[in-house]
Amino acid sequence: MKEKSNKTNKDKPLTIFITGGSSGIGYKAVLNLISLGHNIILPCKNILRANEVLINIVNEMPCSLLKRGSIYTPIMDLSDLNSIDYLCSEIKKKKLNIDVLILNAGLQYTGSKIPRRSTQGFELTFAVNHLSHFYLTQSLLPFINKRNDSKIIITSSEVHNPMSSGGRVGAKASLGNLLGLESVVGFDMIDGKEFNADKAYKDSKLCNILFAKELSKRLKKKKSPIQVIAWAPGLVISRDNQGFFRYSKKYNQLGQIIFASLARDFLRITTSNYKAGMLLSDLVCSCKYNTCDFTYYSNKIISPGKFVFEKSNISEEAQNEDLSEKLWELSKSLIETKI
Repeated sequence: MKEKSNKTNKDKPLTIFITGGSSGIGYKAVLNLISLGHNIILPCKNILRANEVLINIVNEMPCSLLKRGSIYTPIMDLSDLNSIDYLCSEIKKKKLNIDVLILNAGLQYTGSKIPRRSTQGFELTFAVNHLSHFYLTQSLLPFINKRNDSKIIITSSEVHNPMSSGGRVGAKASLGNLLGLESVVGFDMIDGKEFNADKAYKDSKLCNILFAKELSKRLKKKKSPIQVIAWAPGLVISRDNQGFFRYSKKYNQLGQIIFASLARDFLRITTSNYKAGMLLSDLVCSCKYNTCDFTYYSNKIISPGKFVFEKSNISEEAQNEDLSEKLWELSKSLIETKI
């Protein structure tokens, strides 16, 4: 399909629901989207975090802006499916309509030897990065406006691909035959093997791609105009304690500090939360990303400190139609056993 122009939706306020908007990439995108006049639904894990985010936004937003969008910070914990249920019931009561759903939250605790668990007992990386977003999307679909500029944007990563530079390091992403999901109770890894925190993250990013692709296919069958986009922001390492690697630092602080310094300051293969947040904001607003088919974009490094954001190929395993269908059905079954 021929892509549309680079026109933006700046003059038409959108209602945007975003997970993972309280820090990092998501937070920078939220600041920009509010400044453009768009309205934000930004769920936070608890009331303390919600209040902190609101204070930060007020302090960082230029006072001269007259066309600010609104922000609503309800409580939702992605590690608890019941919390998702509660928020979605609140969305229904308030009769809120959503134009763009951004599934941006991501958890990684590389370095841990022991799997952590969600409220329902699932391995936490899988639960937060895939299963809860899968459930949230199903629950919010009735409230997403059926318009040509409505989008579901899913933050994945190049590490889903074992052939990428990041994907080649350490354990490789692979879901196998989804044997872990078929066992239903107490699985540590999706492929049914021994727990590996690094691989758990990479596998969850592969799940993001498979889910996005299958969702797009199913929406298309229903003749829904909602677009589905997956994207990879590149390697983002923050200089503060609020970045993506804040969880992994708990398990290997020295290693993370050394890695961050080498990657960010010496090799210059990282991007910033601000730059990645602007890419996410552009995915929301720019008509050049409008398409009727599933699309994957990646922020690829072309030389030290220089990146190009472009349409990219997904991994060979991510292209497996049978795998995406099976992941969908097993994810649905897992939720049904716990809700």
